[in-house]
Amino acid sequence: MKFDPASNIQDLTQFGEYGDVNPSVTDSATFTFMQAKTMLETFQGEAEGCFLYSRHWNPSNKYLADAMAAMEGTEAAWVTSSGMGAITSALLQLCDAGDHIVASMTTYGGTFAFLHNYVKKFNIGVTFVDIADIDQVKAAMQPNTKVVYTETMTNPLLSISDIPSLSDIAHKGGAKLVVDNTFTPLIVAPAKHGADVVVYSLTKFVNGKNDCVAGAICGSLDYINALIDVNDGTAMLLGPVLDPYRSSSILKNLHTLHIRMQQHSKNAMFISEELSKLGIKVNYPGMKKHNAHQLLNQLMNPEFGYGGMLSIDVETSEAAAELMEKMELEGVGYLAVSLGYFKTLFSNPGKSTSSEVPEEKQKEMGLSDGLIRFSVGLDHDIERTFEKIKKCLKEMELI
Repeated sequence: MKFDPASNIQDLTQFGEYGDVNPSVTDSATFTFMQAKTMLETFQGEAEGCFLYSRHWNPSNKYLADAMAAMEGTEAAWVTSSGMGAITSALLQLCDAGDHIVASMTTYGGTFAFLHNYVKKFNIGVTFVDIADIDQVKAAMQPNTKVVYTETMTNPLLSISDIPSLSDIAHKGGAKLVVDNTFTPLIVAPAKHGADVVVYSLTKFVNGKNDCVAGAICGSLDYINALIDVNDGTAMLLGPVLDPYRSSSILKNLHTLHIRMQQHSKNAMFISEELSKLGIKVNYPGMKKHNAHQLLNQLMNPEFGYGGMLSIDVETSEAAAELMEKMELEGVGYLAVSLGYFKTLFSNPGKSTSSEVPEEKQKEMGLSDGLIRFSVGLDHDIERTFEKIKKCLKEMELI
């Protein structure tokens, strides 16, 4: 039977304590017990359905976590206070001092900084690779490699990871495959293609409102239980817990994600095709000329489209800055970091979300100074938006 993430979300029956159609918000840090024995069993992870302390579990967070697991097709999930909280907790749970990670060189700047700079203090080695070069990934594997890490659609170059092949390499080497699926919720279900752990910044498309910061970790029940074990669970002890009010609001937004992703994808495809016709260098995985278009076709749920992310290259950071300023004044969207918002957002990654990556590494990965990354919004009249972009390009004599 075909895996349908949107229907899995729709099929959830999560009622409030008085039959509310929206689950109740549990505004409590701690939970009482009528028997001391039950508290002890809860501490030991043996009391199903009981809650102890909200750093461990909160009913509101559990509702959202269950919905994320349903969407990803994993046994369980846990939600965090940020995407970086999800990424760092997920990786540190899998690695001990002296272990090794093989990671995509093209990845979110915060993730790159964590892997390149921070894990050194734990004596964890990292080898960065061109994740699209399967032979390079194989060559990077070491006897102590515990994780292969990538993003389904990499940030900001929008390459596509061959998840089944990476899973095969990781598992043959005794490692786990961890995949960040932030750019492609519903579009790709990494766990169904062999990923062991799927991480998210819920801040982006999943929530879709840019009004909060949150993350999620999806995986096996054993892995999630280990992650939040009161004695040695990374997430439990580092404490990146999500506020229950935010869990409640994100859960509501999750139920419209399928509609939003379809519109994001439709609009991004239109903008990409029209800009390409003008001779602009466009990078969008939905276009047949994209070098991983066929790979994405093999991995994706086609009814949700190719996503809302695209990029163009105007050669220099000065040209990128001028064009973005013009587009903001023209009403195309906002010059801002992040993505998945209902308005179009654009930024120059080399000077913003990838600025943690040293310039020599940016050049090595092929990140142009003039790259502008677009998160295309939910515009009703996308042709009108395109005409505004076109006007700005003409004013700069780029077309």
